[in-house]
Amino acid sequence: MKRVLFPIVLLFAMIMVFTGFQCASTEITSAKLYINQKNWDKALNVLNKEVEKNPKSDEGYYLLGLVHSEKEDVDNTIKAFNNSLSISKKFEKEILAQKKVQWANYFNKAVSYFNRAMQSVDADTQKIQYDRSIYAFNQAIKLEPDSADTYKNLSFVYLNQQKLDEAIIPLKKLISLEASLEGYRFLGEIYFNQGNALMSKYGESKAASDSVEALELFNQSIEVLEKGRANFPNDSEILLFLSNAYIAANKIDVAIDAFKAGVQQEPMNQYYRYNYGVLLLGGNNFAEAAEQFEKALEIDPTYLNADYNLAVTYVKWGASISKIAEEKGEESTEAKKKYELALPHLESYLAQKTDDPGIWELTGRVYSILGNLEKAQKAFETADTLRKR
Repeated sequence: MKRVLFPIVLLFAMIMVFTGFQCASTEITSAKLYINQKNWDKALNVLNKEVEKNPKSDEGYYLLGLVHSEKEDVDNTIKAFNNSLSISKKFEKEILAQKKVQWANYFNKAVSYFNRAMQSVDADTQKIQYDRSIYAFNQAIKLEPDSADTYKNLSFVYLNQQKLDEAIIPLKKLISLEASLEGYRFLGEIYFNQGNALMSKYGESKAASDSVEALELFNQSIEVLEKGRANFPNDSEILLFLSNAYIAANKIDVAIDAFKAGVQQEPMNQYYRYNYGVLLLGGNNFAEAAEQFEKALEIDPTYLNADYNLAVTYVKWGASISKIAEEKGEESTEAKKKYELALPHLESYLAQKTDDPGIWELTGRVYSILGNLEKAQKAFETADTLRKR
């Protein structure tokens, strides 16, 4: 997963004005005086005496929470506020307002730390600022545990650090609170990439447990992305990773049926066409895959990925025909025709995206097969130059 930048927006905190109440004890009266003076330590001292003497002091616990919040002690703030509310709802409005204030304060601090990390070029400084941002977002979560924005932005910090495992929990919480496009996208992608990593490990170790765990991760990716597709049926990234996860989980038939139904329901949806084509290509159904990519390009001529995959389809199709012919000891002119069909789409892709050495190398191979050795040589040289950068 590439490093990505996410806009995080500052929130404006509400301003709370402390007001007094009648019929107060000596400790309460003193605490209010100290609070007005911003003498938090003395206020804390007398309020601890108040709640020790009077465990049912709803006002005492409310003021105690207020002081703890000013001292940035979130755990004790919440504890004191909860104690006040368990005695009565008299200060509920004030408590909710103060929690909102502190939540906004921590949220804004977290954003500030995140922005400093993004602006820094020093790795150690970046780490310090990211860690501070994570801490501040977690404090904000304690104060407002049902704020989807906090979980979303916390996950962005983890994603920018490439801490994918840590990003899973806030992304799952985000999805549970709201149908979040980013939540579905990134959580599905994380599970998919983790599955791929385990499959690569399995290829080296041949440990059955790696293969089983990878399959579980692919299935988790499918589950998340299916929910994402239900909420955002036209999101190209969700559809792409969903089709890839189906292929990785060896559920091509299920995926083909699902995306075929999507194409039938929305024949002018280029994303359904494209992803249906990806699945057909994965099953080596070259003719049908080419048809879907061509339809996607008819709908959207600028669809770069469709251009590329149509080229790949023709290349693989040509290679398949050549292999069959070679096994029979024959030559095939049909294979050459497929390579000829691939070439304009490769050239179209490279006209817009010039920095991919793999595509330059593939194009060079096609030029070679078609006998254009001069262009082939230039394509191979470009690929080598890009790899050396």
